[in-house]
Amino acid sequence: MHIVVLVKQVPDWDIPPSSFKVDEAAKKVVPPQGVAPVTSQFDAIAAEAAMRIKDADATTKVTIMSMGAATARDVIKQGLAMGADEGVLLTDAAFDDLDSYGAATVLSTAVKKLGDVDLVLTGRQAVDWDSGVTPTLIAGMLGAPVITFGKRVAVAGGTVTVERVLPDSLETVEASLPAVVSVSNELGEPRYPKLPQIMAAGKKQVTTWAAGDLGLDAGTLGQKLTLEALYVPVVDTKVEIMAGDTPEEQAMALAKRLQDAKLI
Repeated sequence: MHIVVLVKQVPDWDIPPSSFKVDEAAKKVVPPQGVAPVTSQFDAIAAEAAMRIKDADATTKVTIMSMGAATARDVIKQGLAMGADEGVLLTDAAFDDLDSYGAATVLSTAVKKLGDVDLVLTGRQAVDWDSGVTPTLIAGMLGAPVITFGKRVAVAGGTVTVERVLPDSLETVEASLPAVVSVSNELGEPRYPKLPQIMAAGKKQVTTWAAGDLGLDAGTLGQKLTLEALYVPVVDTKVEIMAGDTPEEQAMALAKRLQDAKLI
């Protein structure tokens, strides 16, 4: 059994909103000063799902794969410290600023290059853009079934069984391997590596592939979507205190104000 976990490095999603900045002219997010990027929250949970499968079957091989800048090696190392066996970093100027289709093209090509992958695990969505379509695109490009929003993932006898999260219930779905599964936060918190595991992760192999290694032409990876604008919405909040010496008088003043505004 060979599992590939796709992880993405993103700006720290736990920073105060006031630290979030956007360069509207360049249509880019401005990384906050002094705050290191982190693993996308749901991708870390996908790594946990892989490790639970490996816990049940020690012969399972887990590869952590990330596409991004050289710094994305850090999120791969986090997965290795959790217990994964090897890492693959996809880094090339041609991969910068790709939309979901372009990212899925690169990632699915890299999965094919590995050659012996039984299961691809991803987060339900990346916490920076929240599009949530890349896992399905990857499955389509691999010609594999896809199951989304997994709360529990188990593998046995060439079949993956996933308990899915629906808006008002849960459902259990099975698919033949190879398959792609996106994992939701309901699966549970990812494990925290201990110091010996972190030190051991530093000795594990991380292979680096560029566009040429994947046989991809930068000209074919162009954006399928055009980003028209990127900005932080301005929220204008106004507060009006209703006058009155008693709750009843304040209620009457509120009713009168709503009536004047033709809201009632």
